[in-house]
Amino acid sequence: MKTTRPLILVSNDDSIKAPGVHVLIDRLLQFGDVIAVCPDEPRSGQSMAITVNAPLHVHRHDDYNGAKMYSVSGTPVDCVKLAMHHILPRTPDLVVAGINHGSNAAVNVLYSGTMGATMEGCEFGIPSIGFSLTDHAMDADFTPCLKAIDILVPAMLKHGLPMDVCLNVNVPNIKEAPAEMRLCTPCRGRWNDEYKEYRDPHGNPFYWLTGQYENLEPDNEQTDEWALAHGFISVVPVAIDRSATEALQVDWLPQVCEDYNNSRFARSES
Repeated sequence: MKTTRPLILVSNDDSIKAPGVHVLIDRLLQFGDVIAVCPDEPRSGQSMAITVNAPLHVHRHDDYNGAKMYSVSGTPVDCVKLAMHHILPRTPDLVVAGINHGSNAAVNVLYSGTMGATMEGCEFGIPSIGFSLTDHAMDADFTPCLKAIDILVPAMLKHGLPMDVCLNVNVPNIKEAPAEMRLCTPCRGRWNDEYKEYRDPHGNPFYWLTGQYENLEPDNEQTDEWALAHGFISVVPVAIDRSATEALQVDWLPQVCEDYNNSRFARSES
């Protein structure tokens, strides 16, 4: 009796041409059938953006080692949406994004197109995971990521994840497989001096994204940045529900709502 292999959807934000996605596909083929749907050009920093003011075009590429390859003229989230609605033959068993060229730890998860694709898979109710290597170079060596993929992917296919939760996995740029993988919290931090001002030949100012990350808790051993700085893989569960339910307990919020309601009723009575 023929057994259907798991179907794995792969996407990224570095484009269909990026070496990282090809390394990822090579590793995933041992676990199931792979279909890759990626942006046609780099779309880093797109988070969960979608294209609303332009048509989207899908291009079928030659298969890569048995994986079907498609590119989309849109964002990583566009890729996942189009895959789910128009490209895949059935609902995938797993969505895997990456391997990203560069870290998506800490606050970077908010900006990451890789994690945007991951969270979109999660939004569809599919176990989803994003992999990143802390090396932005296009010729990066992804060997340190391979063991993490081999461990996490079959576990996710077997056990799944809680509803509305996906995984953000970051791997340090070291020469060999990291000695440890740690379940972490995202480090508190922020980007400073984010834009540098230049002048064009006519003297008009323009700005180029730059910046430096400020770690606000460098000694917290529970965070992803601490783990990466010490040569460990960080695994951070990410919830797509960003509601701050604890803020319901803020003393003045209920009172403000009550004041509004009372003023509304007062106006209607007058």
